[in-house]
Amino acid sequence: MSEPQPSRFPHAKSGGHRSTAEPRGLLNRMLEFLHPGPDSTSELIETLAEAEARELIAPESRQMLEGVLRMAELSAGDVMVAAPRMDLLDIESGYEELLAAVIDTGHSRFPVYEGQRDNIIGILLAKDLLKLQRAPELNLRTLLRPAVFVPESKGLNELLRDFRSNRNHLAMVVDEFGNTAGLLTIEDVLEEIVGEIEDEFDDKDGDGGIYTLADGSQRVPGDAPIAIVNQAFSLQLPEDEFDTIGGLVAHEHGHVPRRGELVEIAGLRFTVMLTRGGAVRWFKVNRMAGLPAAAADDAA
Repeated sequence: MSEPQPSRFPHAKSGGHRSTAEPRGLLNRMLEFLHPGPDSTSELIETLAEAEARELIAPESRQMLEGVLRMAELSAGDVMVAAPRMDLLDIESGYEELLAAVIDTGHSRFPVYEGQRDNIIGILLAKDLLKLQRAPELNLRTLLRPAVFVPESKGLNELLRDFRSNRNHLAMVVDEFGNTAGLLTIEDVLEEIVGEIEDEFDDKDGDGGIYTLADGSQRVPGDAPIAIVNQAFSLQLPEDEFDTIGGLVAHEHGHVPRRGELVEIAGLRFTVMLTRGGAVRWFKVNRMAGLPAAAADDAA
Protein backbone atom coordinates (compact mmCIF):
# COMPACT_ATOMS: atom_id res chain seq x y z
CA MET A 1 0.00 0.00 0.00
CA SER A 2 1.37 3.30 -0.96
CA GLU A 3 1.91 6.07 1.54
CA PRO A 4 -0.85 8.66 1.64
CA GLN A 5 0.04 11.67 -0.42
CA PRO A 6 0.17 15.02 1.31
CA SER A 7 -2.81 17.15 0.63
CA ARG A 8 -2.49 19.74 -2.08
CA PHE A 9 -4.56 21.95 0.19
CA PRO A 10 -2.80 21.99 3.57
CA HIS A 11 -5.49 24.14 5.11
CA ALA A 12 -8.23 21.60 4.41
CA LYS A 13 -7.55 19.95 7.80
CA SER A 14 -8.66 23.04 9.59
CA GLY A 15 -12.12 22.90 8.19
CA GLY A 16 -11.31 24.26 4.78
CA HIS A 17 -10.52 27.77 6.05
CA ARG A 18 -7.62 29.46 4.34
CA SER A 19 -4.93 31.12 6.39
CA THR A 20 -5.35 34.86 6.88
CA ALA A 21 -1.74 35.41 7.97
CA GLU A 22 -0.60 36.79 4.63
CA PRO A 23 -3.54 39.21 4.15
CA ARG A 24 -3.10 40.47 7.71
CA GLY A 25 0.55 41.10 7.12
CA LEU A 26 -0.28 42.98 3.97
CA LEU A 27 -2.93 44.98 5.80
CA ASN A 28 -0.50 45.91 8.55
CA ARG A 29 2.05 47.04 6.00
CA MET A 30 -0.57 49.16 4.25
CA LEU A 31 -1.59 50.77 7.55
CA GLU A 32 2.01 51.50 8.44
CA PHE A 33 2.49 53.07 5.02
CA LEU A 34 -0.59 55.25 5.43
CA HIS A 35 0.02 55.98 9.12
CA PRO A 36 3.73 55.54 9.86
CA GLY A 37 4.81 55.24 13.48
CA PRO A 38 6.96 57.82 15.26
CA ASP A 39 10.56 58.06 14.08
CA SER A 40 11.94 60.04 17.03
CA THR A 41 11.43 60.59 20.74
CA SER A 42 9.76 63.93 20.12
CA GLU A 43 7.28 62.32 17.71
CA LEU A 44 6.57 59.56 20.21
CA ILE A 45 5.89 62.15 22.90
CA GLU A 46 3.49 63.91 20.53
CA THR A 47 1.77 60.57 19.95
CA LEU A 48 1.37 60.12 23.70
CA ALA A 49 -0.13 63.59 23.97
CA GLU A 50 -2.63 62.70 21.23
CA ALA A 51 -3.48 59.47 23.05
CA GLU A 52 -4.18 61.46 26.20
CA ALA A 53 -6.35 63.92 24.27
CA ARG A 54 -8.37 60.97 22.94
CA GLU A 55 -8.62 59.64 26.52
CA LEU A 56 -6.77 56.45 25.62
CA ILE A 57 -4.34 56.95 28.49
CA ALA A 58 -4.58 58.94 31.72
CA PRO A 59 -2.59 62.18 32.13
CA GLU A 60 -0.52 60.61 34.91
CA SER A 61 0.39 57.69 32.66
CA ARG A 62 1.44 60.01 29.85
CA GLN A 63 3.63 62.03 32.20
CA MET A 64 5.36 58.91 33.48
CA LEU A 65 5.92 57.55 29.97
CA GLU A 66 7.36 60.88 28.88
CA GLY A 67 9.60 60.84 31.94
CA VAL A 68 10.94 57.41 31.01
CA LEU A 69 11.64 58.55 27.45
CA ARG A 70 13.38 61.74 28.54
CA MET A 71 15.37 59.99 31.26
CA ALA A 72 16.94 57.71 28.66
CA GLU A 73 18.65 60.76 27.20
CA LEU A 74 19.97 62.12 30.50
CA SER A 75 23.21 61.43 32.34
CA ALA A 76 24.27 61.83 35.95
CA GLY A 77 25.82 65.21 35.16
CA ASP A 78 22.46 66.53 33.94
CA VAL A 79 20.61 65.88 37.20
CA MET A 80 23.27 66.00 39.93
CA VAL A 81 23.57 68.58 42.68
CA ALA A 82 26.78 70.44 41.80
CA ALA A 83 29.69 70.17 44.24
CA PRO A 84 29.61 73.80 45.47
CA ARG A 85 25.99 73.34 46.54
CA MET A 86 26.37 69.99 48.29
CA ASP A 87 25.64 69.71 52.01
CA LEU A 88 28.67 67.93 53.47
CA LEU A 89 29.81 66.98 56.95
CA ASP A 90 33.35 67.35 58.26
CA ILE A 91 34.75 64.22 59.89
CA GLU A 92 36.36 66.44 62.53
CA SER A 93 33.07 68.07 63.60
CA GLY A 94 31.68 67.42 67.05
CA TYR A 95 28.38 65.71 67.73
CA GLU A 96 26.44 68.93 68.38
CA GLU A 97 27.71 70.50 65.17
CA LEU A 98 26.81 67.41 63.17
CA LEU A 99 23.35 67.27 64.71
CA ALA A 100 22.72 70.94 63.94
CA ALA A 101 23.70 70.40 60.29
CA VAL A 102 21.40 67.39 59.97
CA ILE A 103 18.45 69.25 61.48
CA ASP A 104 19.11 72.37 59.44
CA THR A 105 19.23 70.63 56.05
CA GLY A 106 16.77 67.80 56.66
CA HIS A 107 18.66 65.22 54.58
CA SER A 108 18.84 61.55 55.52
CA ARG A 109 22.31 60.92 54.01
CA PHE A 110 25.43 63.06 53.99
CA PRO A 111 28.79 62.76 52.26
CA VAL A 112 31.57 63.13 54.82
CA TYR A 113 34.88 64.72 53.92
CA GLU A 114 38.28 64.93 55.56
CA GLY A 115 40.54 67.92 55.12
CA GLN A 116 39.16 69.27 51.83
CA ARG A 117 35.59 69.12 50.58
CA ASP A 118 36.73 67.20 47.54
CA ASN A 119 38.06 64.36 49.70
CA ILE A 120 34.91 62.31 50.35
CA ILE A 121 35.67 59.42 52.69
CA GLY A 122 32.20 57.97 53.21
CA ILE A 123 28.46 58.47 53.68
CA LEU A 124 26.79 59.09 57.04
CA LEU A 125 23.15 58.18 57.62
CA ALA A 126 21.42 60.72 59.81
CA LYS A 127 19.85 57.96 61.91
CA ASP A 128 23.33 56.68 62.81
CA LEU A 129 23.92 59.83 64.84
CA LEU A 130 21.64 58.27 67.46
CA LYS A 131 24.37 55.71 68.05
CA LEU A 132 26.81 58.52 68.91
CA GLN A 133 24.32 59.98 71.34
CA ARG A 134 23.95 56.69 73.20
CA ALA A 135 27.63 55.77 72.94
CA PRO A 136 29.81 58.92 72.71
CA GLU A 137 32.94 56.80 72.79
CA LEU A 138 32.19 55.54 69.28
CA ASN A 139 34.38 56.83 66.49
CA LEU A 140 32.43 58.58 63.76
CA ARG A 141 34.53 56.79 61.15
CA THR A 142 33.07 53.45 62.21
CA LEU A 143 29.59 54.70 61.30
CA LEU A 144 30.43 55.71 57.73
CA ARG A 145 29.09 53.72 54.81
CA PRO A 146 31.23 53.31 51.67
CA ALA A 147 30.75 56.05 49.09
CA VAL A 148 29.83 55.06 45.53
CA PHE A 149 31.44 57.09 42.73
CA VAL A 150 30.05 57.33 39.20
CA PRO A 151 31.19 59.36 36.16
CA GLU A 152 29.23 62.37 34.94
CA SER A 153 28.53 60.55 31.68
CA LYS A 154 26.76 57.60 33.32
CA GLY A 155 23.22 57.28 31.96
CA LEU A 156 20.31 57.58 34.38
CA ASN A 157 18.83 54.29 33.19
CA GLU A 158 22.01 52.43 34.08
CA LEU A 159 22.38 54.36 37.32
CA LEU A 160 18.85 53.46 38.39
CA ARG A 161 19.62 49.78 37.80
CA ASP A 162 22.73 50.14 39.93
CA PHE A 163 20.78 51.82 42.72
CA ARG A 164 18.30 48.96 42.75
CA SER A 165 20.81 46.12 42.53
CA ASN A 166 23.25 47.58 45.06
CA ARG A 167 20.53 48.89 47.39
CA ASN A 168 22.24 52.25 47.23
CA HIS A 169 20.47 55.60 47.55
CA LEU A 170 23.26 58.11 46.92
CA ALA A 171 26.17 58.32 44.50
CA MET A 172 29.01 60.78 44.24
CA VAL A 173 29.57 62.09 40.70
CA VAL A 174 33.13 62.64 39.49
CA ASP A 175 34.40 64.42 36.39
CA GLU A 176 36.87 63.08 33.83
CA PHE A 177 39.79 64.06 36.08
CA GLY A 178 38.43 62.21 39.11
CA ASN A 179 37.38 65.36 40.95
CA THR A 180 34.07 65.49 42.78
CA ALA A 181 31.53 67.13 40.47
CA GLY A 182 28.40 66.62 42.58
CA LEU A 183 26.06 64.04 44.02
CA LEU A 184 22.92 62.26 42.94
CA THR A 185 20.24 60.37 44.89
CA ILE A 186 17.79 57.71 43.83
CA GLU A 187 15.03 60.22 44.50
CA ASP A 188 16.56 62.59 41.94
CA VAL A 189 16.44 59.82 39.33
CA LEU A 190 12.91 58.68 40.14
CA GLU A 191 11.59 62.22 40.03
CA GLU A 192 12.64 62.40 36.39
CA ILE A 193 9.98 59.71 35.80
CA VAL A 194 7.18 60.32 38.27
CA GLY A 195 7.68 64.01 38.95
CA GLU A 196 8.28 65.54 42.34
CA ILE A 197 8.09 63.12 45.26
CA GLU A 198 6.37 64.71 48.22
CA ASP A 199 7.64 63.85 51.69
CA GLU A 200 5.93 63.86 55.07
CA PHE A 201 6.66 67.57 55.48
CA ASP A 202 4.82 68.53 52.30
CA ASP A 203 1.47 69.42 53.79
CA LYS A 204 -0.65 70.73 50.95
CA ASP A 205 -3.37 71.73 53.42
CA GLY A 206 -0.96 73.78 55.50
CA ASP A 207 -0.44 77.54 55.42
CA GLY A 208 1.31 77.62 52.08
CA GLY A 209 3.78 74.95 53.22
CA ILE A 210 5.82 77.42 55.33
CA TYR A 211 7.60 75.75 58.25
CA THR A 212 9.84 76.97 61.03
CA LEU A 213 13.24 75.25 61.10
CA ALA A 214 15.30 74.43 64.15
CA ASP A 215 17.44 77.57 63.85
CA GLY A 216 14.39 79.85 63.72
CA SER A 217 14.47 80.44 59.97
CA GLN A 218 11.55 79.58 57.70
CA ARG A 219 11.34 76.97 54.96
CA VAL A 220 9.21 78.38 52.14
CA PRO A 221 8.20 76.48 48.99
CA GLY A 222 9.06 78.16 45.72
CA ASP A 223 5.47 77.82 44.52
CA ALA A 224 4.01 79.50 47.61
CA PRO A 225 1.58 82.28 46.60
CA ILE A 226 3.00 85.74 47.24
CA ALA A 227 -0.11 86.56 49.28
CA ILE A 228 0.78 83.74 51.70
CA VAL A 229 4.37 84.98 52.00
CA ASN A 230 3.16 88.54 52.63
CA GLN A 231 0.91 87.28 55.39
CA ALA A 232 3.57 85.07 56.99
CA PHE A 233 6.28 87.75 57.03
CA SER A 234 4.11 90.89 57.29
CA LEU A 235 5.28 92.11 53.89
CA GLN A 236 3.72 94.03 51.03
CA LEU A 237 5.34 92.33 48.04
CA PRO A 238 3.56 93.07 44.74
CA GLU A 239 1.06 90.40 43.79
CA ASP A 240 -0.01 91.67 40.36
CA GLU A 241 3.02 90.66 38.26
CA PHE A 242 3.90 87.26 39.76
CA ASP A 243 1.81 84.54 41.37
CA THR A 244 4.54 82.73 43.33
CA ILE A 245 7.47 83.78 45.46
CA GLY A 246 9.76 81.69 43.25
CA GLY A 247 8.79 83.73 40.21
CA LEU A 248 9.38 87.01 42.02
CA VAL A 249 12.77 85.92 43.37
CA ALA A 250 13.89 84.70 39.93
CA HIS A 251 12.86 88.04 38.41
CA GLU A 252 14.75 90.04 41.03
CA HIS A 253 17.80 87.79 40.68
CA GLY A 254 17.82 87.90 36.89
CA HIS A 255 17.59 84.11 36.54
CA VAL A 256 16.37 81.10 38.49
CA PRO A 257 18.78 80.85 41.43
CA ARG A 258 20.63 77.61 41.95
CA ARG A 259 21.01 75.64 45.12
CA GLY A 260 23.00 77.56 47.72
CA GLU A 261 22.57 80.97 46.06
CA LEU A 262 21.30 83.92 48.11
CA VAL A 263 18.78 86.57 47.07
CA GLU A 264 17.83 89.49 49.31
CA ILE A 265 14.36 90.99 48.92
CA ALA A 266 12.35 93.25 51.20
CA GLY A 267 14.58 92.69 54.21
CA LEU A 268 14.57 88.92 53.79
CA ARG A 269 17.42 86.67 52.68
CA PHE A 270 16.23 83.81 50.45
CA THR A 271 18.66 80.87 50.30
CA VAL A 272 17.85 78.15 47.79
CA MET A 273 17.68 74.80 49.57
CA LEU A 274 16.47 72.61 46.70
CA THR A 275 15.66 72.92 43.00
CA ARG A 276 13.67 70.60 40.77
CA GLY A 277 13.04 70.78 37.05
CA GLY A 278 14.57 74.22 36.63
CA ALA A 279 12.52 75.76 39.44
CA VAL A 280 13.16 76.39 43.13
CA ARG A 281 11.52 73.79 45.35
CA TRP A 282 12.44 75.22 48.75
CA PHE A 283 13.83 78.49 50.08
CA LYS A 284 15.34 78.99 53.50
CA VAL A 285 14.29 82.48 54.58
CA ASN A 286 15.99 84.63 57.24
CA ARG A 287 15.47 88.24 58.18
CA MET A 288 18.53 90.31 57.36
CA ALA A 289 20.74 91.15 60.32
CA GLY A 290 19.83 94.38 62.06
CA LEU A 291 16.39 94.58 60.44
CA PRO A 292 13.55 94.16 62.91
CA ALA A 293 10.46 92.24 61.86
CA ALA A 294 8.31 95.36 61.73
CA ALA A 295 10.78 97.07 59.41
CA ALA A 296 10.19 94.56 56.63
CA ASP A 297 7.07 96.41 55.54
CA ASP A 298 9.09 99.59 54.93
CA ALA A 299 11.71 97.63 52.97
CA ALA A 300 9.14 96.15 50.59
